[in-house]
Amino acid sequence: MTDSHKNPRILIVTPEITYLPGRMGGLASFYTAKAGGLADVSSALISTLFEQGADVHVALPGYRAIFSNGLAPVLKKELRRIQRKMPDDRIHLAEDRAFYYINRVYSAYGEENIKLALAFQREVISHIVPQVQPDLIHCNDWMTGLIPAMAKEMEIPCLFTIHNIHTIKTTLAYIEDRGIDSAYFWQHLYYTNMAYDYETTRDTNPVDFLASGIFAAHFVNVVSPTFLLEIVNRQHDFIEPPIQQEVTHKYNAGCAVGILNAPDPAFDPSRDDNLKQKYTSKDFAEGKRANKLFLQENLRLIKDEKAPVFFWPSRLDPVQKGCQLLAEIFYQVISKYWHQNLQVIFVANGDYQMVFRDIVNYHEFQGRVAICDFNNQLEHLAYGASDFILMPSRFEPCGLPQMIAPIYGSLPVAHDTGGIHDTIRDLDVELNSGNGFLFNTFDANGLFWAIDQAMNFYNLPNHIKTEQIQRIMTESVATFTHAETARQYIELYEKMLKRPLIV
Repeated sequence: MTDSHKNPRILIVTPEITYLPGRMGGLASFYTAKAGGLADVSSALISTLFEQGADVHVALPGYRAIFSNGLAPVLKKELRRIQRKMPDDRIHLAEDRAFYYINRVYSAYGEENIKLALAFQREVISHIVPQVQPDLIHCNDWMTGLIPAMAKEMEIPCLFTIHNIHTIKTTLAYIEDRGIDSAYFWQHLYYTNMAYDYETTRDTNPVDFLASGIFAAHFVNVVSPTFLLEIVNRQHDFIEPPIQQEVTHKYNAGCAVGILNAPDPAFDPSRDDNLKQKYTSKDFAEGKRANKLFLQENLRLIKDEKAPVFFWPSRLDPVQKGCQLLAEIFYQVISKYWHQNLQVIFVANGDYQMVFRDIVNYHEFQGRVAICDFNNQLEHLAYGASDFILMPSRFEPCGLPQMIAPIYGSLPVAHDTGGIHDTIRDLDVELNSGNGFLFNTFDANGLFWAIDQAMNFYNLPNHIKTEQIQRIMTESVATFTHAETARQYIELYEKMLKRPLIV
């Protein structure tokens, strides 16, 4: 362990990252591998802790192909040489050929994801933890679900953060076949059936990765207070009983909390280089108009500065994100507001892309709908150009788009659940309060009703809209910051360590 007179060493283990502070290592600025909000949250927390002087380290899969995409051609050839000459003191890559040639964080195949998760955790357990010798380990999601069991056996305090309710299962035999000595900590894992001894458990009793992380960790946090209560109160029947049970046990023991995430500080329309025209709350109307026309032209949409633009910012996943609700009413929504040239822009990956493409082609909605793969620059531009975002999530552990959008003057149309409930309030012009449009019942009619409410607001006189959007932008910039999120994590780290994080 580290010297007791120095700052305690924190190792954050995450499969995703958006950026890292340049001073953390020679190639820190090139380490970008993002599939969702976990990447943004991890980056912001690591950066905040690092800038405050904490002894923070990060473990990442060594995504050679993904990372090298950000390098100039000449540097691609020299990547390995540069890494050897400029070792990263605080950035630790889990090196395995499984990561070298993939072009995205998660595979479309479940079996491949198990192999990736085990390769990552094998390197963390066998090499990175012994090298770093952390005083506390902070793990994130199912891809790190075995590490808390190792930490418990080694008596290293471990925090396990649940960003997404997703898990995988496999046997101890398969885990060991991939090079992890799970016999060392097998008794701290969570199994599908009761595990009486190692021998009878090894080959036939699958390990649940997410439930294991929750079960073995010293503390657990969910990324919004409301979603934590929803789990404990059994409000979501899709959450598997082991996960619900273990979160509830931690909650009842006083070892589970909800810490709301905050958006990446890079989401700031006043200094966002991805925008055609930057703007603040004082000149947002002009800025959004320029961005809207630019985006419409580039996506071959009808050029109309008065057209209401709805932006879909989340992956097209019908299990969580509610894209099937929009598909059900897609024709009716566009038809109802046809005379206003209502437009919908998707910047999201997912199988449901094809569903919307089929609708667009069948009804000839080209010019009113753009369906784009996820792209970081396009995402920023869509926030800057849109009037509303769509988030009809069935459940939302936290959600970041509903916090980012109001900063850009784009108002959320969302299902009232989880982290959305913690961050969005119904807009009331008369009371001069609220920042979005919520619906309570998770169905297509509820979403249609909320879109109508948004359009009622859109059709108000400009001076009324301007006053409300200026208020919302100002409030959002002040409210959705990482200062409070980092403070809560620091307090939790210190509670677990029983000593200050920064001396």
